[in-house]
Amino acid sequence: MATVSPTMTSTQPNTPAPMTYDEFLSWSDGIHAEWIKGEVITFMSVTTAHQRIVAFLFWLLQAFANTAKIGEVMLAPQQIKLRDSGREPDIFFVAKENAGRVQEKFFDGAPDLIIEVISDESTSRDRVDKFEEYEEAGVREYWLIDPRPKRQRADFYQLGKDGKYRPVPIDDDGVYRSQVLQGFWFNVNWLWQEPLPDLLPTFEMIRSKS
Repeated sequence: MATVSPTMTSTQPNTPAPMTYDEFLSWSDGIHAEWIKGEVITFMSVTTAHQRIVAFLFWLLQAFANTAKIGEVMLAPQQIKLRDSGREPDIFFVAKENAGRVQEKFFDGAPDLIIEVISDESTSRDRVDKFEEYEEAGVREYWLIDPRPKRQRADFYQLGKDGKYRPVPIDDDGVYRSQVLQGFWFNVNWLWQEPLPDLLPTFEMIRSKS
């Protein structure tokens, strides 16, 4: 499985003074942090379970996007620059027609799909703050994965013609089908398995039924 650098989830002390986004990019080189209207938020490391799910989804999405030649999948600590914030999604997808907006240190604007894997400290940020920011920015699809014990929940949202997110249910078999990555699907129950399903046969199954 792919190795994923730890992302961060709770504010640490000694947060730096307000700065511009360009100053933030220079300052944050190698540091997991986000920039919100000039303020900098740094975070603590996440759990192993969080990172295993990020790695699992990233590998499947990357393999699908590369095989179909439809775009590029990125993951934290890569930044996205929105109107008033610089966010660090766990995973995001950029369709090939938007590849020109990939900069050296960040993606300029709204990616086509974002995935956030929730931890104890990120619940409000992911479900409220980022939900509103991503909707306003025009992120076409937003996945919220909550792997915490006794929660184990996945929520999927797609942007409607009115610019508002609408929830998209999984089917009776637990399968979600992406609108942005046409043909990509997965069974949500895979995310709660220990260990997670083997990657290559899982990808072959997805591709064979796309």
